[in-house]
Amino acid sequence: MIEKDIKSLDELVKKMEGEELPLEESLELFKQGIELVKKCTTTLEKAELRVKEILEAKDGSLSEQDL
Repeated sequence: MIEKDIKSLDELVKKMEGEELPLEESLELFKQGIELVKKCTTTLEKAELRVKEILEAKDGSLSEQDL
């Protein structure tokens, strides 16, 4: 779930900002953060596509609205 991933990302950021970490650990946390961002981005893009499909009119025209 995206909520869990966002919470994990927030915890990673707090850990990196709040502690003096060895370089290797910092790099590993950074890598994990990038992976979470990619996962969240993909999830949000899929949700956006679903919203567009829902808004599509019967005649095939798209009634796009700001979310």
